[in-house]
Amino acid sequence: MTRHTWRVAVTACAAGALLAGPMALGSTAAPSDPGSVRPDQLGIAPKVDPGIARALERDLGISRSDAGSRLTFQARASSIRDDLAQRLGATYAGAWVDPTKNVMYVGVADGTAAAAVRAAGARAVVVDHTLAELEQWQASLDAARLDAPDQVPSWYVDVTTNSVVVSVRPGGEVAAQDLVARAGVPAGSVTFEATEEAPRTFIDIVGGNAYTIGGTSRCSVGFAVTGGFVSAGHCGRVGATTASPSGTFRGSSFPGNDYAWVAAASGNTPVGAVNRYDGTRVSVAGSTDAAVGAAVCRSGSTTGWRCGTIQSRGASVTYAQGTVSGLIRTNVCAEPGDSGGSLIAGNQAQGVTSGGSGNCSSGGTTYFQPVNEILSAYGLTLITGGGGTTPPPTTACSGYASSYQGTLSSGAAVAQPSGGSVTVSRSGTIRLCLAGPSGADFDLYLQKRSGSTWSTVAQGTTSSANEAITYSGTAGTYRYVVLAYSGSGSYVLGATTP
Repeated sequence: MTRHTWRVAVTACAAGALLAGPMALGSTAAPSDPGSVRPDQLGIAPKVDPGIARALERDLGISRSDAGSRLTFQARASSIRDDLAQRLGATYAGAWVDPTKNVMYVGVADGTAAAAVRAAGARAVVVDHTLAELEQWQASLDAARLDAPDQVPSWYVDVTTNSVVVSVRPGGEVAAQDLVARAGVPAGSVTFEATEEAPRTFIDIVGGNAYTIGGTSRCSVGFAVTGGFVSAGHCGRVGATTASPSGTFRGSSFPGNDYAWVAAASGNTPVGAVNRYDGTRVSVAGSTDAAVGAAVCRSGSTTGWRCGTIQSRGASVTYAQGTVSGLIRTNVCAEPGDSGGSLIAGNQAQGVTSGGSGNCSSGGTTYFQPVNEILSAYGLTLITGGGGTTPPPTTACSGYASSYQGTLSSGAAVAQPSGGSVTVSRSGTIRLCLAGPSGADFDLYLQKRSGSTWSTVAQGTTSSANEAITYSGTAGTYRYVVLAYSGSGSYVLGATTP
């Protein structure tokens, strides 16, 4: 008789063409300062982004002082895992860590492989099933997913129990066992887990990102509003459903106008920002209309981030479906799938993409429905302050008693002044300023010597290229360490000592 374990775990274009798209659309390092070295050679511990450290402390109870060693251990464990997976071959059964003890475990389906695991610094666990077998059984369940009942919301390989875990909602025990049997998965390889979960997607609603309508067409988000987002009216009629983000068209007007608003389902978060399609976003600050001739940029899921100028306001254009009036005419290019996407002037929302002519190879004309008209029509509130990620501008670090300059390659560090040190003869405030290259992440450390050892007494380690330190210290020997955490280029270091 097969025994099943039920674990209770309440978890986790032509002229005037519209621009909706079909579903199918889818350095050289700089020279370094003389004397630059690896960070560890200057006693610099692995950097942990302050935001990550705060989150680890908040959610996992990991102190900020322990975060660096925890992440270093995890990175080393990943390297060992990849190496052993290749060396052990078919007998490999997965790996996992106990980060509270800095211990790594590796499953093996053949006890003779345990020695290789121990030699790599991990602990071997002899199990019944290989990872390949577990993954094949999961794939069998994936193939049967169309027959999966609502009471079975998820399944996954759990290397720690050497089984395929099938989550089951109340009343679904028999249905879950039937699914496993239909998929041809050995009953003895399955652990059934009781759950209350009802999975749904979680998506940030950001201007310019794609969304789909009815599974057959694609448009782009215009701007996030309270409870959802605005887009083009020709993208969907009232009642049409969307995916990624999921929602429902609550308002739509086309032709005459070309605007719509979508009420997003729970779990989708409206963000006051527009995607620049270079890994950054521009934060939306408001919706003040820009003048004719003003520079504007458009974001859309087909052609990304494109810019041009406003040629006219209040334009009318005739599509095959009818005439739309009151539009912003521009020379920004666009293509099918960009419909509904954001038009922004600086940080001020202007409109959503309606249609036009041409393309982004030869150029063209594109029309936009003004966003303020949409907000007024439906009584919506624009979401602002989406946290743009443009690196702060480089500063000059002027007004300091001493100044040092240099160039670093990514990953390198250097001690200033000139690889040496400074003697501070009395107690007082030490002020340091670092201005690094735009787009890079440069860090700054103040170190003090005790005998033959250097210790970091203050540091600036944000994700910016620019850092500042103010430290109240005693007399002694100090040095300033600049680290190119990511990115390469020139820097300026300013220092004032008592």
